[in-house]
Amino acid sequence: MAGDGLHTVLVADDEDEIREVLRLYLQNAGYRVAEAADGREALRLLREEPVDICLLDIMMPQLDGYEVLRQLRAERPTPVVLISAKGQDAEKVIGLDLGADDYLVKPFNPLEAVARVNSLMRRVYDIDARPLPSGGGAVRTTSSLPVSPRLVVRDLELDLDACRLARAGEAVELTPVEYRIMELMMSHPGRVFTKRQIYEAGWEERYLAAENNVMVCISKLRAKLSDEPGAYISTVRGLGYRLEG
Repeated sequence: MAGDGLHTVLVADDEDEIREVLRLYLQNAGYRVAEAADGREALRLLREEPVDICLLDIMMPQLDGYEVLRQLRAERPTPVVLISAKGQDAEKVIGLDLGADDYLVKPFNPLEAVARVNSLMRRVYDIDARPLPSGGGAVRTTSSLPVSPRLVVRDLELDLDACRLARAGEAVELTPVEYRIMELMMSHPGRVFTKRQIYEAGWEERYLAAENNVMVCISKLRAKLSDEPGAYISTVRGLGYRLEG
């Protein structure tokens, strides 16, 4: 955390306009912003500055975003949101497998970028960043204060404090593994997760040829959520599963 008390977001993108827009929106949300126009500068700042979250473009000069992420993950767990003009699921899976925490596809709404940063702050640092009623700055509270974080996707609502899932107001009974998988997928609706990612999030252990476990668990989750297979969790053939947002 920076000495001014603000959380620092590094925006690494070779397009000046994108850096400028993200800087304005993130500063309005109460963040301190550092900037890098190429991969080498991004890696230097990540190593030398107190960066809390990095928005990292894939296609950059000097070092691309994949290589920056690969080297960063060998050193520290700084949360990373990859940014790319490539929207194919395969490109997303590559970035996620390298250790990215989230993914943004250009062109994107800068408000979505801020929302994803806020979500990561809640998940990784147990900090809630919510806009002030006036629209300026941010209110930051820790989980020790009386806040009740919830994830809402369509008619699904996951209470993270009570560890309870409801569908259209009706409780859905989940096992601990199913709860962790729903938390993962509801944090990123529409994002494709590989079987490895789902297993390691749900079972909290290293993935070792446990593909069948994931398939059975997803099947049970689908049955609990709806009588119609795939109504909430769809299969992306050859890649994995996603929660339809």
